Order: sequence, then structure tokens, then C-alpha cells
Amino acid sequence: MNHRFTRLASQSALALGAAVLALAASGAQAEEKFTYMTNWYAQAEHGGFYQAVATGIYKKYGLDVTIKMGGPQVNILQIMGAGQADCVMGSSDLQMMRARDNGLPVVTVAALFQKDPQVLIAHEDVKSMEEMKTKTVLIAASAQQGYWAWVKSKYGLTDAQTKPYTFNIQPFLADKNMVQQGYLTSEPYAIQKAGAKANTFLLADHGYPSYATTISCMEKTVNDRAKAVADFVKASAEGWKSYLADPAPGNALIKKDNPNMTDDQLAYSVAKMKEMGIVGSGDAVKNGIGTMTEARIKANYDFLVGQKFIDPAKVDLAKAYKLDLARNAKVLP
Repeated sequence: MNHRFTRLASQSALALGAAVLALAASGAQAEEKFTYMTNWYAQAEHGGFYQAVATGIYKKYGLDVTIKMGGPQVNILQIMGAGQADCVMGSSDLQMMRARDNGLPVVTVAALFQKDPQVLIAHEDVKSMEEMKTKTVLIAASAQQGYWAWVKSKYGLTDAQTKPYTFNIQPFLADKNMVQQGYLTSEPYAIQKAGAKANTFLLADHGYPSYATTISCMEKTVNDRAKAVADFVKASAEGWKSYLADPAPGNALIKKDNPNMTDDQLAYSVAKMKEMGIVGSGDAVKNGIGTMTEARIKANYDFLVGQKFIDPAKVDLAKAYKLDLARNAKVLP
């Protein structure tokens, strides 16, 4: 009997050991590493992602997320293509479709911004977009294959009236005949701080259909790591909801990554995103943060095809997007 008891005890110990090892393995698997690369230096416009790190939301979904900062000289698509990031932040879904047209099999799985924060800023005498026809417009080269083409077609503005935008507000401040591009949460703040009075026109509120701040990943990642990508989308949506409610945890991490970021700028940006419904308006109200619709992606696709920015033979719309992840997450704002 003693031998039998010893054997049973030994088997129990082995079983317990195996269970502990299995638990450890599942624990290790639960902390799956995932890298997301932003498109600029850390700022409030990235707040929901930082918030999900700071408050443990990603860990709740079993992800060990690293947020890598982009910047003006950083090609995030190249970095993702080289396997150094799992997903990237597209400035817009239009940008991601153009990348696909260029041969990179990228899929957009969520768009955290229902409204693209792209704006045109004019001096206070300009009350409408139509009144910009007589002005000089400062536009960056990157805008030529995006919103500027849309503005031209809708409002009759021309390339002849443009000059290059160098991401410096001084030319605008010095010349009352200038209009310049900007980002809702950035340049208007700088212009206001400089003491100038200006009118800001959010293109999304004038019909520009682009989504912004996307989660875009390689096709292989979406297929091979389906659960991790789905969990990242859901956790990021929760992070954005949390950030807009109380941005302090996310802001602390933003300032750690980008020490030049000020509390004033962060507060202004968060207030503007909330005021203008950048994250929680439109289809997000019913379908959840990050959601995209067939109608809007078709409008964006048709715009790019119509402008000859993409070749429809190269971009299969059904493969360029995956709409079910944000819908299934259904994190209502």
C-alpha cells in the first residue's frame, strides 16, 4: 500500500507540476508582445493608445504593447513592412489605400477618428471656404494626393494659388492674404498663442469623407495574429473612451515620450477633440469607437480612383479594410 501511495503521490506531484507549467505557459502567452507605431511625436492625438498602456487596458486583454513614436523623417510603412511594427497609425485611410496601390499589402482594421482633423485656417475676414479663392494657400506636398484635391474639386481653388507649407505659422501671421493648412489640435493653438485672430475650417464638417488615426496592419499580421489584432482594436477603443474621460494617465506617458509636449497643448487638444466630435461622433455613436462603414470607405475609394491617385486594378476594396473588428468590439463613446 505504501508503494501505491508513493506512486500516487508522485503522479499527483507530476500532474501539479504540469498544471503549473501550463499555467505559466498560458500566462506567458497572455502577455503577447505587440508593437504599434504612431505617425508623429507623442501628442494628445495619440492619447487613447497611451491611455490603454498607462491604465493596463492592453494587459487586461493579454497584450504587452509597445508604442513607438514616428516623426517627420520616419517611414512607418517601411518599418512595418520590415517587421519592426505589428500595426501602424495611418494619418488617414486614404494614405493606407495609396500604400496598397504601391504594392504594400496593408489592411485598415479600425479608424479611431471619425473626423479627419485636417483644417484650413484663414484670417478673421474669411467667413467661408468659397472666399479662399482670392487667397494664397500654404499647402504641404503630401496634401496634393489627399484633401487638397478634394478642396479644389469642391470649391474651385487652384494649384496656382498655392505655396509650400513648411510647418511654420510665421508666413501666415505676416500676411493677411494667407490661408494655411493645419491640424485642428495643433496650428490653431499656435496661432491663438501668437495673439492672432483666425477662422478654422474643419474639412470633415464640410463633407471631406476621410477617416483618420487608423490601426493599419500587414495582411499577414491580420491573418496570422487575428486574436491579437482584434484584442488590440478593442483595447485601443476602450483606451480612447478612458482618455477622453480622464486623460491624466495617458498624458503622463505622452510627456515621458515627448518631453517638449506641454500641459496647455494637451488640454487644448483634448478639449478640441471632444468639442468637435473627432472620436465619438457619426457612426461611432451607434457602432462603437473605431468603426468604419462600407459607404464611407467606398466614397474614399471612389475619390482616389476619380483623382487617379490609385489604380482600381491594384486596390481590392474588400482586402484593403476589415470592418468587423471595431464593430464586434462595440465600445460606445
